[in-house]
Amino acid sequence: MTTREIKNGTKINMHFGSTIIPGILNDSEPARELISRLPYTVHASRYEFDVCGVMDEPLSFSDEDLVPGWKNGDIDFTTQGDYFTILFDNEENCYGEFVNLGVIDCDPSTMDSLSGSFDILIELA
Repeated sequence: MTTREIKNGTKINMHFGSTIIPGILNDSEPARELISRLPYTVHASRYEFDVCGVMDEPLSFSDEDLVPGWKNGDIDFTTQGDYFTILFDNEENCYGEFVNLGVIDCDPSTMDSLSGSFDILIELA
């Protein structure tokens, strides 16, 4: 399972074509802002240890929302470039600051089956 636990969050489904990855968003202001936009679609690509895509409208956040690095399974907003990102590997070598929005609700290795680029549809579960 993911390495960050969220209790009483908002359950979502992220559609990567026919593959659905469940997630749980936390109760932060940036996550609530994303929830208010659902259903939301972002074009993203899979890379070595993440899937990310530029959001057409960045999320609002404050310095208190920033966390150093990531944990495998995090759903984050990357403030450098306005990326919606799902980080599923390499937390031992993480870097940068992120706004954590939540976690995927499955083993992070599930993301290994994805490749290429997709329009990710994010919706309430």
